[in-house]
Amino acid sequence: MCGLVRRLVVAVVMVVVVGVMVWAGVRNLRERRAQMAAAQANEVTLTKADPAASGPQISEDGMSAPSIRGQVAPGFTLTDINGKKVSLADYKGHPVVINFWATYCGPCKLEMPWFQEMIGKYQADGLVVLGLDQDDGMAKEKIAEASKKIGVTYPILLPDDKAVKAYQLGDYLPETFYVGKDGKVVEQTFGVNSKDAIEADIRKAIGS
Repeated sequence: MCGLVRRLVVAVVMVVVVGVMVWAGVRNLRERRAQMAAAQANEVTLTKADPAASGPQISEDGMSAPSIRGQVAPGFTLTDINGKKVSLADYKGHPVVINFWATYCGPCKLEMPWFQEMIGKYQADGLVVLGLDQDDGMAKEKIAEASKKIGVTYPILLPDDKAVKAYQLGDYLPETFYVGKDGKVVEQTFGVNSKDAIEADIRKAIGS
């Protein structure tokens, strides 16, 4: 009888120990996943804009293009996916976000809904977002379909080499320019940043 009780006690203890180990393992896994998610949220992710390009130009920040911060944003007049002419001059006095993106760019698709959200949040400040597509030779219907799937309603403008040259676009996407109410570029970013970082740059443009 004593031997049976002893075996039962040992079995119970083993079950408790195994249970504690499993619980600790699950908790550790959850913590690691949370840390990884937080790290990914703050990571700058880049997609090569032109697979045939030999390499990026290096800016003063060590990124992929020269900086035009502090300069007047180059003007442009482009056609959107609906066939309408859109000019940067149309938004004089507004804070403007100029986002170069492409349908093949995964990081671009991550941040574009955040731009859409910011339009609603800063509507009273007249915030404008313009998406300059960089797909080479893609039909505008396909570009329109992709932007609709992403869920954005702001103007999507068709590719134009002049705009690319004017903004000295680098080899990687996304690339975003934040233009203040005075028409000058207050911030220029490469890759997708966190939503908080994007909002901070928008607030810079609004306050300029």
